[in-house]
Amino acid sequence: MNIWDSLIITPFINTLLFIYNLVGQNFGVAIILFTLLIRLVTHPLMVKQIKGAQGMQDLQKNEKWLKIQEKYKNDKEKLAQEQMALYKELGINPFSSCLPTLIQLPIIFGLYQAVIYAMATTPIDLLNLIRHIYPALNVESLIPLNNKFLWMDLSQPERLYIPGLEWGIPVMVVIVALTTYIQGKLIQTPSANPKDQAAGMSKMMNLYMPIFMGYLAYTLASGLSLYFVASNLVGIAQYAMLGKVNWNNVFPFLNKKDVKTSHVKK
Repeated sequence: MNIWDSLIITPFINTLLFIYNLVGQNFGVAIILFTLLIRLVTHPLMVKQIKGAQGMQDLQKNEKWLKIQEKYKNDKEKLAQEQMALYKELGINPFSSCLPTLIQLPIIFGLYQAVIYAMATTPIDLLNLIRHIYPALNVESLIPLNNKFLWMDLSQPERLYIPGLEWGIPVMVVIVALTTYIQGKLIQTPSANPKDQAAGMSKMMNLYMPIFMGYLAYTLASGLSLYFVASNLVGIAQYAMLGKVNWNNVFPFLNKKDVKTSHVKK
């Protein structure tokens, strides 16, 4: 067994099976609760992300930064150097907003493999699964797993089949892409310099991550799609409870409405 299996796959499989047994052998609920657990474990990263985003917002009002912008407005290279120096001085990590997303990638790949292992359907698959299960778990009472949740077969790509239609509708693809986009926009904060590298990376992530996640949801097991949706919704709820959700990013017309209201009051 290699390091990836030992540190990621095997713990994921056993955690999923433990929760699965705990909730009456419902694998869909097990994945949702597993998602809550992952979000709880990675909560410190989210807090760090929020602090970094707040630091970027505060920087826009920083007098020193405003002077640097004015002084080097015609020298982009020097402006970038002074900007990075100020980041270091103030303890700001301009890439902190991308960190939680990047951290999630090995979790996504690990969970996909764990779901595939857990949904064993052939004798060889069962043998591969058994060698990953800790002795403390009672294998005989768990296998085969119940892979049905709502209209989905969690071991297969999700499609909703409606009588009269010859093809299935990928409902989860739309939900995954939409919730990924909304979560990214809600936590996005304006950069101190919209043309800098951090701002460019943030915009790129907000554009391509929903497409990437939607593609994974379309092609891979729907158990993974369920994780994506649950993770996005829990993430949005976390930011909302901390009062850090920026709805104006998702609904730009709110900004226009506020502007019009302010003019009327004047």
